[in-house]
Amino acid sequence: MKESAEGPRERRRTETVNSLVRAARIATAEHGLHGFTIEELCEQAGVSRRTFFNYFASKEDAILGIPLHRDDTALIEAFLAGGSDGGGISSHLLDDLAALTVARWRSMDIAPDTASELVAAVDREPRLLARILTLTNDGEREDADLVARREHLAPGDVRAEVAAITIGALCRAATSEYLATERAVAFEEIFTRRLDAARSLFATQIARPVEGPL
Repeated sequence: MKESAEGPRERRRTETVNSLVRAARIATAEHGLHGFTIEELCEQAGVSRRTFFNYFASKEDAILGIPLHRDDTALIEAFLAGGSDGGGISSHLLDDLAALTVARWRSMDIAPDTASELVAAVDREPRLLARILTLTNDGEREDADLVARREHLAPGDVRAEVAAITIGALCRAATSEYLATERAVAFEEIFTRRLDAARSLFATQIARPVEGPL
């Protein structure tokens, strides 16, 4: 079968991005964020400064694998398509929202085989962890809007926010554990374990009649 014209270009793009991400993580671990320049990073990766800024907005984003233009349209469309028809919240909402979260992690190139380089960079520059958590918080607000759209919830329905906050909190906890562990444990495994624990906990809870002010 003849290969499409876009295939080689996409592979080159992926290789360039991965080279920049790895070079940025290694340089940060060895020298700190201010111990190297973008020009030096580009020289190591064999690309121009202009190419760097075609892919990343800053050194910090390169280290974390955050692209300048995030293309998650297909992921969002798949998530929205799995919603209810307006007759109630779908029973697999949290699972689908969790799957969206994991897919975003994969797009950031924080995979098990590159985790050691990221962990070393975060150890040298702890502020990077704060950046990851900030991105998670921003994502919660976006996800609350997505949940409301998917499940056809009325404006102000707090269940959309609660769903996003629940998955966001689990993601933050999993992120901290993932970056702190010395074992080669995939983020997906850590995250899923916490999601299962939350589901088990919620299933045991029964609303107690309210007697007076809380």
